[in-house]
Amino acid sequence: MSKTTYFAPHGGHPAQTEMLTDRAMFTEAYAVIPKGVMRDIVTSHLPFWDKMRMWVIARPLSGFAETFSQYIVEVAPEGGSERPEQDQNAEAVLFVVEGQVDITLQGKPYTLKPGGYAFIPPGAEWSLRNTSAANVTFHWIRKHYQEVEGLEHPQAFVTNEQDVTPIPMPGTDGAWVTTRFVDMADMRHDMHVNIVTFQPGGTIPFAETHVMEHGLYVLEGKAVYRLNQDWVEVEAGDFMWLRAFCPQACYSGGPGPFRYLLYKDVNRNVNLTLNPKR
Repeated sequence: MSKTTYFAPHGGHPAQTEMLTDRAMFTEAYAVIPKGVMRDIVTSHLPFWDKMRMWVIARPLSGFAETFSQYIVEVAPEGGSERPEQDQNAEAVLFVVEGQVDITLQGKPYTLKPGGYAFIPPGAEWSLRNTSAANVTFHWIRKHYQEVEGLEHPQAFVTNEQDVTPIPMPGTDGAWVTTRFVDMADMRHDMHVNIVTFQPGGTIPFAETHVMEHGLYVLEGKAVYRLNQDWVEVEAGDFMWLRAFCPQACYSGGPGPFRYLLYKDVNRNVNLTLNPKR
């Protein structure tokens, strides 16, 4: 069995002699942000953070995907934050792809290494510090939590992909599996952040068309992905951003597994007004 890998961008800039050709595209139904455009010049910074930079690869846009933001955060040694989140209604998932980082979540200390996953409920107290000698890179996915009367907030938890058993899609003989970090029957959760894995030759054999918005960051491998009416080649380090009802399908051609970190909004009634207060 091949060793699990996680792609992390390192920035830099292309040489003046390189071609401009790339696979970046933004359409009415989807966007593709390839790894080649994640350079130093497009990084952002946040208040109350030290020695960090981040690539913002998704944010709410009216008429496009409206429910979430996603950052790829790089923190240098001794960097971090005691006040990482100022929005008390924001829930989050952290997923580490390179290095290791110490977090304190609701008073409990944890160390996250590659594959490390932390769910942070809205209003939770947390902080983060890189006490190692190397940079750490992680995804920070944020969403405004949608309250439902009679449901408590979901609880904070920390785990690692290696400790979660993937679930095969029925009828695929393991060619398509999903690592689910949250019980699908737990209605307290209004977002899922999973890992989807296709073995070489694995496929989504129909054009999935549904209400969920998606963010898909390719952790490993390569594939051709159907986005709306287009077949697009994607590889480790690329990000695909899909609005609701954008048709999608996939074919994993190998030679190794094709894996991506998947965000989707779930378990809530559809708002009947445009741009409701969240």
